[in-house]
Amino acid sequence: MKTKVALMFGGKSVEHEVSVISGIQAYLSMDTEKYDVIPVYLTKKNEMYVGEKIGQIESYKNIDELLKNSQRVIMMNENDKVSLVPHPPKMFGKAKPMDIDIVFPVVHGTNVEDGALQGYFKTLGIPFVGCDVTASAVGMDKFIMKTILKEYDVPVLDASIYVLADYADMEGLMDRIEKKFGYPVIIKPVNLGSSVGISVAKTRVELANSIDDAFRYSTKILVEHAISSLREINCAVLGDENEAIASECEEPLHTKDILSYEDKYVSNAKGSGSKGMASVARKIPADLSPEQREEVRELAVRSFKALGCNGVARIDFMIDEESGKLYFNEINTIPGSLAFYLWEPIGIPYKELLDRMIQLAFKRQRTETALTFTFDTNILNSASFGGSKGGAKL
Repeated sequence: MKTKVALMFGGKSVEHEVSVISGIQAYLSMDTEKYDVIPVYLTKKNEMYVGEKIGQIESYKNIDELLKNSQRVIMMNENDKVSLVPHPPKMFGKAKPMDIDIVFPVVHGTNVEDGALQGYFKTLGIPFVGCDVTASAVGMDKFIMKTILKEYDVPVLDASIYVLADYADMEGLMDRIEKKFGYPVIIKPVNLGSSVGISVAKTRVELANSIDDAFRYSTKILVEHAISSLREINCAVLGDENEAIASECEEPLHTKDILSYEDKYVSNAKGSGSKGMASVARKIPADLSPEQREEVRELAVRSFKALGCNGVARIDFMIDEESGKLYFNEINTIPGSLAFYLWEPIGIPYKELLDRMIQLAFKRQRTETALTFTFDTNILNSASFGGSKGGAKL
């Protein structure tokens, strides 16, 4: 019997459209002899829809029309079995609940990649592919992530975090940034990906614009020194916190100081169909010495394990060409296109990559099933609220 997979994409995120492309790529590449795959579209309100056109990229040119011809569903656990149930229920409708064995989220950004959606799956009791709640949340928060990696001797650039209270005094905020970092500096929303809201500032005017832009997308921003002579090197990792392997390395090419959203998804869109991150201009393999390549790949695996990741993640590094130093930049716990283009050069085709990710999820489920999460006590039998005052006695 085939494993029933709910492959989910979209969601309430500024990376919604990117997720649709990544999700449909994965849907079209799944091993249909082994898996019965149900594409599930998450709207920008996080409503779930299924239907025969949900897995067709052309349908997303008119989403309103797509939803009219699709069925909204909700996930429900009944008798330890999770199903996609039509919502609202129709007394005489033809749509029936669809049992699923596992969820495969191919989602990017806040509200979906940051542990929120993963927590929903965990509460429902359905196995899911990729990082768990904690690793997803940590991987999305750039400041917390840096703090953890420092404990594992992973080289990261020093950074400061600023909140809305700091933003209320813009002149004071810019004074503090200039005093600590000078120029150039890079400004980032603390919890977004796909280069959304990220920019480099070389003057005070640019700094003000960068801060304004970053705060459009997050209530917290991260500031760090911007490397002037920068090379970006990316490497993906497959596995879990116990055992993992690294992919080939790539060097993405970009038009500005940093790889922008436009570089990733817009400038390569014409004539590229729905290739997503696979269409970005890049060098594969990256032009690295054998020693540099192994340093990047070893550091990628060490970082992946330190953050407790699972499935596939892409880790982005920076090389300061003036000093030759290598720095961890950020991790994408669900990377665009699932970074399949980094695995094919080392002999792992996309279909096999997807299969390995699913098997890792089931491995985690088996491990967690063996743990104890509840135990019986008589504490409720002996509990007292101490009369009418409501003072509990335990």
